[in-house]
Amino acid sequence: MSATAMLGYVLDEVFVQHRAPSGHPERPARAEAVRDALNAAGLAARGSHIATRAATDEELARVHTPTYLDALGKAVPGKSGWLDADTYFSPGTWEAARAAAGSTTQLALDVLHGRCARGIAVVRPPGHHATQDRAMGFCLLNNAAVAAAALRASGAARVAILDWDVHHGNGTQDIFWADPDVLYLSVHQYPFYPGTGAPTEIGGKGAIGATVNVGLPSGCGDAEYAAVFDHVFLPKLSVFRPDVLVISAGFDAFQHDPLAGMRVTHAGFAAMARRLRVAAERWSGGRVLAVLEGGYDLDGLAGGMTQVLSAFTDAAEPLPEIAPLPSHIVARAAIEGTLAAHRDAGAAIPDATTAR
Repeated sequence: MSATAMLGYVLDEVFVQHRAPSGHPERPARAEAVRDALNAAGLAARGSHIATRAATDEELARVHTPTYLDALGKAVPGKSGWLDADTYFSPGTWEAARAAAGSTTQLALDVLHGRCARGIAVVRPPGHHATQDRAMGFCLLNNAAVAAAALRASGAARVAILDWDVHHGNGTQDIFWADPDVLYLSVHQYPFYPGTGAPTEIGGKGAIGATVNVGLPSGCGDAEYAAVFDHVFLPKLSVFRPDVLVISAGFDAFQHDPLAGMRVTHAGFAAMARRLRVAAERWSGGRVLAVLEGGYDLDGLAGGMTQVLSAFTDAAEPLPEIAPLPSHIVARAAIEGTLAAHRDAGAAIPDATTAR
């Protein structure tokens, strides 16, 4: 495989055509900021562009109900309006939403089948709040979930979705709640919108342990996130061993994001991405892709995704020493609460040393 083919990326003007009402935080400038930063970082020389395509009806129907898809197909194309108090649509939204789901899916399939080793999808609208039958939280179609379901249908035995967006991905959790072959891991601000993501939410019947939630208190930053990865996520991935690792990469945990209260820096996102690059190489044949979710500070978005690009294309670095459990009492309790919930349910997550 050529060096260029090692990274595939989705980047297209169609995602700018999802036009926001004045003052709405989920605006075209988000995609433009990431685009400009990646281009300045030499994206074209570091990867191969993946042609944008719409998701097929079959791909969407694996994760969304027919009634919901039919309602969206009637209400959204070529029109403007609101699906709930937060989630708008404009004349270009339906094309952008189907392209976001379809292009993310195509990138994931290219990663699965070896046409590229890693991937980045700069798409909008975001997806992780969209449930099987409901739009919410700026999301219409669940891009990461559509891609994960397509991976399973195309031969992947196990898929992991790791969500570091500051808001819990209730939609992704809902879709795969009872599926033991799709692991959903989320670190998020808690309690916070949308109200889900408690440590005791660990999966439905037949899939206990396949949902892993760590809800951190407001004010947490790089050190607390590193501890979550080293004490919870990497050990879980080491035993689940997904064929493909999908990252729901929101950047609203950034220290200056206007919609949340976390303190993650660009370096913190780099540390998370580097850990997942190593995790994918150890347990997933190197197959990993990052899909844009939230993030509403333009510098946080641009710098965060540029750090992901570097983590995916620079020479791989070894894992750092295991991060200590946080000195922040509530953050430490959050990590220990997640570990206890899984242990008590008979789905214990291994010790941090098992991932080293």
